[in-house]
Amino acid sequence: MQPIALALFWHQHQPYYPDDVSGETLMPWVRLHGTKDYYGMALHLKEVPEFRCAINLVPSLLLQIQRYTDKGGSDRHLDVSRIPADGLTEGDSQYILDQFFMASADNMIRPYPRYHELYLKRGFGRDTAEKALPRFSERDLRDLQVWNNLTWMHPLAFEKDPELRELRNKGRFWTENEKNRLLEKQMQILREIIPLHRELAKSGQIELTTTPFYHPILPLLWDKRSARQAMPECELPKHLESYAADARLQIERGVALHKELFGSAPTGMWPSEGSVSQEIIPAIAQAGIEWIATDEEILARSTNGWISRDSQGYIRHPEMLYRPWRIEEQGHQLQIVFRDHGLSDLIGFHYQRSDPTRAAQDLLGRVEAIGRAVESNNAGRPALVPIILDGENCWEYYPDGGVEFLRTLYRGAARHGAIRPVRVGDYVREHPATDRIGRLFAGSWISHNFAIWIGHSEDNTAWDLLHQTRQFLTQSQGQAPAADLALAWEELYIAEGSDWFWWFGDDHSSAQDDLFDQLFRKHLQNVYTLLGTPSPSLLNRPITRMQRKSVHTDPKGFLKVKVDGRRTYFEWINAGHYVSGSERGTMTLVTEGVIREVYFGFDLERLMVRIDTARTAKEELDRVEEIRLVFLEPQGYELRISDPGKTLMRARLLRNKEEILTARVQAAVAQIVELTVPFADLDVQPDTPVHFYVEALTDGQSIDRAPREGALELRVPSADYEQIMWQA
Repeated sequence: MQPIALALFWHQHQPYYPDDVSGETLMPWVRLHGTKDYYGMALHLKEVPEFRCAINLVPSLLLQIQRYTDKGGSDRHLDVSRIPADGLTEGDSQYILDQFFMASADNMIRPYPRYHELYLKRGFGRDTAEKALPRFSERDLRDLQVWNNLTWMHPLAFEKDPELRELRNKGRFWTENEKNRLLEKQMQILREIIPLHRELAKSGQIELTTTPFYHPILPLLWDKRSARQAMPECELPKHLESYAADARLQIERGVALHKELFGSAPTGMWPSEGSVSQEIIPAIAQAGIEWIATDEEILARSTNGWISRDSQGYIRHPEMLYRPWRIEEQGHQLQIVFRDHGLSDLIGFHYQRSDPTRAAQDLLGRVEAIGRAVESNNAGRPALVPIILDGENCWEYYPDGGVEFLRTLYRGAARHGAIRPVRVGDYVREHPATDRIGRLFAGSWISHNFAIWIGHSEDNTAWDLLHQTRQFLTQSQGQAPAADLALAWEELYIAEGSDWFWWFGDDHSSAQDDLFDQLFRKHLQNVYTLLGTPSPSLLNRPITRMQRKSVHTDPKGFLKVKVDGRRTYFEWINAGHYVSGSERGTMTLVTEGVIREVYFGFDLERLMVRIDTARTAKEELDRVEEIRLVFLEPQGYELRISDPGKTLMRARLLRNKEEILTARVQAAVAQIVELTVPFADLDVQPDTPVHFYVEALTDGQSIDRAPREGALELRVPSADYEQIMWQA
């Protein structure tokens, strides 16, 4: 058996946050992900020189890193971090209380006692920043300035730098000089990111690839009608003119910046969001790109389902997925590989809740099994297993930032007799595609369509405003100074980026939706400003008009539940309700989990939880060893249901891993899972918070969690709870 070719491909991306006209940058994510993820991912690779992979660096990200390191750039978050705590205005202080807790509470706040203390003092969900501010001293605000910047440093940075370790170990009551040293360390790390990647590429350890410059959805720039291939009933914007010239320019400029920074042109490309169509092939090939990548569902649709997964996740003709294909259009051709989205989602969404060593071994075992399954039908070539996902967003949800998982994975893969880590470009040169796709299906890596970026009224409004601005700019050619026109076109190209459309509509939501809306419109307004013309009043009105949904609804009244596992509607009509989805707005989970819905509520004495699955719970949980209710508040409690639905099923309440033998928990598994636990057994009083999540485990590994991030939150009811709710 030939070694299986494992092709890990990390996509590193941030939208273009700066407003180049005003000079402001309102969001800190390039800087914070830079010190945490882009730096740390490179250090991980340096630890294992034998490991090979690809890293995709989006030009708009590289440009912003240079803005900090070469041009003295800043952002609002950094500006406020630099202000001495005794010089903060009331507005600055409120900004800190709203913005400086933006991190994973479970993994980047709670593990640090002082940061967690400040988090609890803030009173999220109860108080505004204005109301909370009197509780914060000058010393508190300075510690918060430090902690939020400190927690966005990669763990390997602390291993490498004794001074950083010393700062973190101090934990509280830093001086202004210590804070400033930390912020200078940030800049030093940012200055290392591009040289580190250049060094890794030059050594041959990684293949660096690119993306169109400002990360636009190429097929939609080319022809918005392509959305209807996957969504025939899709509502389209009013204006459907092609921006093919813009698409070509975004591709060519991406390649040019890459060559300028890394010394050679890229041969591989991740089209923004894995978005492809038959029509864009020539433009990509003409720019010198030899191979691209997207999701396996595009291959399934391009072959009319001949290669596809069934409801259990098994692939028809798997040998045809784990190989490159050839696509051709108008005499131009590319090779294309398709990500295994199941394996990619395991890293992005599931392994974070598992023992990291076992998780890495599980992934390598799955890769080896794929190689065995396809070996006899792969025409003598080693199986190519592409695992492609964001290289920045998932690690904040790993307890240690993913360090142990990545170390185990990289070392295990490099030394594995049956697996060979490869760069995709090397593989397609050694084993060029022999299979050809007749016509490439138009879609993205998410559900093989473009639904996130077009079709919703907000998306379509944004496209029409973009068109109106582009039309004005085209008509202004020759009527304004060339330098001003060039800057105006740059603003338009920025507005073509996919990220603004990501947050429009009802697909994704974040605490900064309004800011993304504002930035999109500001880039369009800048076109008019640069050309000395007032912008249309429409650009002053928010595009986002929907009220964003919370992660879950709240209980509306006391419940009367008989714990029998039967789906009885009226028992749960007043419950809080959570529907499984992707709370992590920057990433999307493609594969479906076991837990579909959770209902929760109480009577005066008990917490009550109901879990719904796709089929009956008894069937669906047959492969699940344990269901856990894990409490974040009160800390240390877990309700465990072993062998759910089986004869030997057992429900136990644990405190700090020790069973509470007197606990009066109840559980039943039939159509649904129902369980209750007395508040007295949790040692909580009326009006105290109860925060929990539900988790399913098999072989000691977490296979699903609800909610996927954060917790379901309620307060222990008082006797007059229903009267209070009725009055509200």
